Amino acid sequence: MTTVAHPAPLRSILTFVCFAAVATWASCGGEPAAATTQEPTTAAPAVEEVSRPQLSLGVVPQQSASKLAAQWGPLLVLVGDRAGVDLVFETATDIPTFEQRCRDGQYDIAYMNPYHYTVFHAHGYEALAKRAGSQIKGILVKKRGAPLSNLADLDGMNLAFPAPRAFAATMLTKAGLQAEGVSFTPHYVKSHDSVYRTVASGAYAAGGGIMRTFRSVAPDVREQLEVLWETPGYTPHAFAVHQRVPATLRQRILDALTSLAEDAEGRALLKPLRIPGIGPASDSDWDDVRALKIKDR
Repeated sequence: MTTVAHPAPLRSILTFVCFAAVATWASCGGEPAAATTQEPTTAAPAVEEVSRPQLSLGVVPQQSASKLAAQWGPLLVLVGDRAGVDLVFETATDIPTFEQRCRDGQYDIAYMNPYHYTVFHAHGYEALAKRAGSQIKGILVKKRGAPLSNLADLDGMNLAFPAPRAFAATMLTKAGLQAEGVSFTPHYVKSHDSVYRTVASGAYAAGGGIMRTFRSVAPDVREQLEVLWETPGYTPHAFAVHQRVPATLRQRILDALTSLAEDAEGRALLKPLRIPGIGPASDSDWDDVRALKIKDR
């Protein structure tokens, strides 16, 4: 598991103890003062700052752990400060591992793809928020200049996909190919970035992704590629919170997430994620995905 934890506030403890005083000889040669004994006073209670609640936030590994940590870490600090909690970034080595951790309820909050949400809602996750303003679409990219102009040109080809249950990058693009009667051999390369790199290298004729990750891949890779085809749009990724998280904390986190697009500081931290804003969500928002009747295999 990849975890980037932000330090909890420093704690200070002040303890006051009073000791018995014993009279000493007078400095000018007088009679010794009678010794007196003073009972120790009751020690003041230790003063300790109450630590903020700590919650894990798991991000689906569409890209490398180091890139995700760099993009999400500063954002989670700001959201945590606004919500009065410590949010700990987590991800997984690959999408199947992330899926198992969601199935086990390992993350307190998870940023998961639309299909994942329809599955893991039954495992205790409830929709909290979603990307505002747009739907998610899958894309198929090819090497720039390759003699491919439509889906039919991919018949019989080797194609790259991130993982079997990557919703838009795999499920939607594969469904589009199958609807056109295109025969192909899928190869699963773990992440969106790996799809783009392997297609750019010529290892595969084309590969599945989404526009957000395509735009954020390294420029030297992106410049070698172009979009061949795009799927219809669906409700985007969910911020889903596990049912064990108290309702008061859920509301504070939702308020912090939805405030991000309202000021320059929040917008600057959303920009690397290619997310214009975050809005509240409810479970029924993903009924369009449920209507696809995708089977969990």
